Amino acid sequence: MTKACFVIPTYNEARNIAPLLRRLTELHPAADAAFLIVDDESPDGTGAIVEEFAAADPRVRLLSGPRRGLGNAYVRGIRYALDELGAEVVIQMDADFSHDPADAARLLEVLAQGADVAIGSRYIPGGTLDKRWSLPRRLLSRWGNRMARWIAGIPGVRDCTSGFKAIAAPLAHAAQLERLRGQGYVFQVELLHRLVHANAGIVEVPIHFREREHGKTKLGLGSLLEFFYTVWWLRLTGHKTFFKFAMVGVSGIAVNLGIFQLLLNSGAHKFIASPIAIEASIIWNFLWNNYWTFAHRVMYGRKRIRGIKYNLVALLSLVVSYATFIALSVLLPEASLIALQACGIVPAIMINYSLNSYWTFANESVRAEGGGMESAIAGGPTADGKRGGAAAGAKTEGAGVDGARVEGAKTGDAGLSGGQG
Repeated sequence: MTKACFVIPTYNEARNIAPLLRRLTELHPAADAAFLIVDDESPDGTGAIVEEFAAADPRVRLLSGPRRGLGNAYVRGIRYALDELGAEVVIQMDADFSHDPADAARLLEVLAQGADVAIGSRYIPGGTLDKRWSLPRRLLSRWGNRMARWIAGIPGVRDCTSGFKAIAAPLAHAAQLERLRGQGYVFQVELLHRLVHANAGIVEVPIHFREREHGKTKLGLGSLLEFFYTVWWLRLTGHKTFFKFAMVGVSGIAVNLGIFQLLLNSGAHKFIASPIAIEASIIWNFLWNNYWTFAHRVMYGRKRIRGIKYNLVALLSLVVSYATFIALSVLLPEASLIALQACGIVPAIMINYSLNSYWTFANESVRAEGGGMESAIAGGPTADGKRGGAAAGAKTEGAGVDGARVEGAKTGDAGLSGGQG
């Protein structure tokens, strides 16, 4: 039985793999550790170097296959670690020393204290990036993570594209790896999305992400296009809350335009009819969202406070929608008033969903709580010895392993560069 198996995909990493394996085997001398290199038939001889190590240390293994992308390599490697080696924990990491091998022990320590998943994170307090990263690369990574959180629906996790993770075997099984579609770096987002919705207890641990010294990044235009497509696909296919909100929004548009037309027909001035129609649709949307769209969320806060928040969001939405209507009325005086009113609805919907989803109706479990690892880890052992928890919020913990907690109920709503995003 293998306690922990490192799964490391490679393609043309001949200059990195030997020093990496030396370092890992020194740091983890236990007989029940395994080091699985998944090589995509690298033409530079990476596989041959791994075979030499395997001949001297049976804990080192090589899994070769045709090049079909990072996602395929990870799926093959993790499945082999679970099914053939019986690994209790799988550790993902890059082969180019972007991830410090010494940090793997910190991830394993987090799992030993009860978490299901530990993420080496660049974007929580204490996490850092190599100073050699260019500004465009930093922006690409930051916005890739924001898209993963906001669009794919992984709220609370700060580093959604991290390729440095430790995953407990039960959660790796629950992720149903064979069903993952991503082949490029978006694989990490899709895998994390599945772990979140499998109610994994997730902890982020700050790391320093280094620039690779040898070789070159595998990130290309195809990976970027796949990333954008996949995060939207995850949003559209995996979130009942999104569809509910969209349905409420459509009904709210009908209410808005219907009341607007009725008021115009009754002789009301267009600048009076517009805000009344907007406010009516806002109240309509609130009632449906509160008692239907977000009804599954645990919201312990006082309804009065939630009502105040909603009204603040509603006021902002009204101002934006009304300002848009007025501006377009001035710029396009001959345009249809219904069309102008509809145009004002669009920015209001965006503001409404974003602020209400992540503020007004936020899961109470997203809130940060103090304490050490016992209170920090969602999914830790419960009173009956079973695991529970999920992902949703984050906070730097002051006790136990230095990390950030991600916990909560199953979230219904919810970078890219170098070896990881």
